[in-house]
Amino acid sequence: MSALPQAAKKNFRPDINGLRAWAVMAVVLYHFGVPGLNGGFIGVDVFFVISGYLMTGIILRGLEKKDFSIWLFYLARGRRIYPALAITCLAVLAVGAFFLMPKEYETLGRHARESLQFTSNLRYLKESGYFDVASQDKWLLHTWSLSVEWQFYLVLPLFMMLLWKFFPSRRAITISLSTLLVASLLYSIWQVDQDSTKAFFLLQSRAWEMLAGGMVYLLAPHLRLSAAQARIIELIGFALIFASLICLDPHQPWPGLLAIPSVLGAVLVLTAQRENSLWTRTAVAQWLGTRSYSIYLWHWPLMVLLSLFGLLSTPLWIVTGLVGSLLLGHLSYQLIEVPSQRRLSQYTPKKAAIILLSVAVVLILVSQQIRRTGVPERLPDGIALIAAERNNQNPRLKECLGGDEPCVYGEEPVKAILLGDSHADAIATALQAALPNGQGGVHFRGASACMILFDAQHSSRKGKDCIAMGERLKQEHATLYPGVPIVMMQRASEYLNGGQLSSRTPLYNMADNPVSEYRTEYVKRFQTLYINSVCTLAENHPVYLIRPIPEMPVDVPTRYGRSVLLGNEQEPTITLEQYHKRHAYMWQVQDAAAAQCGAKLLNPLPYLCNEQVCHSVHDGVPMYRDADHLSESGNKLLIPMLSEVFKQQTE
Repeated sequence: MSALPQAAKKNFRPDINGLRAWAVMAVVLYHFGVPGLNGGFIGVDVFFVISGYLMTGIILRGLEKKDFSIWLFYLARGRRIYPALAITCLAVLAVGAFFLMPKEYETLGRHARESLQFTSNLRYLKESGYFDVASQDKWLLHTWSLSVEWQFYLVLPLFMMLLWKFFPSRRAITISLSTLLVASLLYSIWQVDQDSTKAFFLLQSRAWEMLAGGMVYLLAPHLRLSAAQARIIELIGFALIFASLICLDPHQPWPGLLAIPSVLGAVLVLTAQRENSLWTRTAVAQWLGTRSYSIYLWHWPLMVLLSLFGLLSTPLWIVTGLVGSLLLGHLSYQLIEVPSQRRLSQYTPKKAAIILLSVAVVLILVSQQIRRTGVPERLPDGIALIAAERNNQNPRLKECLGGDEPCVYGEEPVKAILLGDSHADAIATALQAALPNGQGGVHFRGASACMILFDAQHSSRKGKDCIAMGERLKQEHATLYPGVPIVMMQRASEYLNGGQLSSRTPLYNMADNPVSEYRTEYVKRFQTLYINSVCTLAENHPVYLIRPIPEMPVDVPTRYGRSVLLGNEQEPTITLEQYHKRHAYMWQVQDAAAAQCGAKLLNPLPYLCNEQVCHSVHDGVPMYRDADHLSESGNKLLIPMLSEVFKQQTE
């Protein structure tokens, strides 16, 4: 959370500084997995309340004194926030250069760019959720909150200035901000039910938390609290915060209604204004509060680094991470925050703005360059070769996969027809290599994420293109190289959710009326269409159905290359049990198609798996170019299996 500007000494609020300490430690302890604090993420919400309180005060005081400058307001925020953020991003990019594979480094470059532009919340929204396991691979994920805050900083002064121009009174400001607060809260409650990830990351569903702090600034002065009343209000506030820390967990929808107790707790603590409270005035709380921004900035990359080395589950390393976060936060505060703030304040506003903008532009350009290439030349040769397998794909992929015209691999006469999706495209050159004596050609027809199903329906644009391809094939198959064997390969288990019924939205719709979840009728409909399609093709061609290939849980070149880079070579694998659990239903459907239509089955498992696990690396080279597509190296392992297609032609 941003290091919010403190007022001059006479306006310094030790209770606010102490509340920051509780907020930052809640977040840090939660991120490091300390037991009993499953709701530690509410520390960010507390920060939002504090931020709204302080920003509303700064703007309103300036408007009342008629000396408010929006440009100086933005400059002040930049002076406080940007130097430490810039150094953090630069340090993370430097560390990543030693420990990350090109694809990971590209991603880090993108994240650094978005963080430096204060748009990282929008980036992470596209990449899924904050609570996902994959979030521990995102070095700058925590900057989403800085982006939300900065977006709030951009909008709030503009709104208040415009309102003050026509209705220059606190009453008008109070009514307007309270209206926006209610609207944002209602939106948050609605959005968390519609799409909890959007509710989490978007300013629209977070603004109410900052506006709640603004309302404290506007309304609290009207309260005349006795010392006893202030003590009780503060106690209730901390009780609400602690209850949220203990009772909430990341699996619950957030923020929405569940965020109200922690936000209300922060509101009550701010309202109490107890400057000598034991909860906030202690030396430890003041030390942590003063350094809260830097601690927040550095703790997450340190946690990701420990996770990278598999140390995050070790208590000793967790303690080391916590101590390291405090130490790095202290050094950042002493060596970056304070000096940069002091130095930039000595310059004229124009010069300070130029310096900040220049730093931002340079770092954004550096991040963009990293995003574009991943800088593979920084890696040892062996690691670079592993990483290169990511790009070792069918050289005609762009030309043939999803193209308007069918592709022929090799030359006439065509001796095999390959149908399917991107998984089929991934073996096209292997099927060509299996041609007897290397003579002849393979006719390929397919598109990414497309099933070969006749008489199916689909409502989406992509789905309609798939259906159209299937219908053309249905009309042409009888005259399409009659008697030439057809090989079908598709990632059907993905489209079928592994045959499991659930509330997930189907990737592929086959009904006249689109369905919103995997239901019994959906799965049965697929089986009927699949078997009918195979039988139709088998009327004029021998048909070979390839069993689903094993799908790995991670991007193989990236994960394997990183393990080699870190000196603990570890090949991603799945067990045969996991494979069959994933693909059992599709095997049943293919068995039924083979029995009813006379299709033959080709099983890749003997070539990719042993009796216990399915491998992803062969002789030190990844067999996959990502998590589920065979590379041009891996697909060659299937040549013996694919040669079965041509046995009758050579006998």
